[in-house]
Amino acid sequence: MKKQELIHLHGLLSEVRSEYEEWGTELDLTEYKDLGVKPTSIHRSKTDHKAAVFKLASGITSSAEETTEAEPVAPRAD
Repeated sequence: MKKQELIHLHGLLSEVRSEYEEWGTELDLTEYKDLGVKPTSIHRSKTDHKAAVFKLASGITSSAEETTEAEPVAPRAD
């Protein structure tokens, strides 16, 4: 994956994180924050963005795994 693609993915995951926070979901992103790499940190290396993407994705998915719904959601077509 190219650096530009990683930065784009990093930005998309950051948007997902924002949505979770708007819903009031607690995310454990201490490892991600400790890296100090944000999607806007374009001067950082590809390796730094790759590590940040993995830490951010890990924090989001671990929170999603913990969240369970009390009632099943009926499928619907938009």
